[in-house]
Amino acid sequence: MPNMYRVLGFFTAAIGVMAMVGDLWPMALLFYAQTVFFFAVSFLNLSERVYIYIFGAYLTLFFVGFTYWSAFMMMPGKG
Repeated sequence: MPNMYRVLGFFTAAIGVMAMVGDLWPMALLFYAQTVFFFAVSFLNLSERVYIYIFGAYLTLFFVGFTYWSAFMMMPGKG
C-alpha cells in the first residue's frame, strides 16, 4: 500500500510539472503540495486500513472543495 502512495506522488508531480510548463502556477503548487503529502504518508508504514481511511478523507476533501469551487466561485456564462 505505501507503494501506491508513491505512485500517486509520482503522478501528481508529473501533473505539477505539466502545469508549471503551461504557466499555471497555482495549479502547479497545489499538485506539488499533494506530491509532498503522498510521499510523506507513504513513508509512515501505517496499516492498510489507515491508508484507506487517509485516501477516503483525501477524496472527501477534494469532492467538497471541487463542489464549492464549481458552485460558488465560477461565474456562469464566463468562458
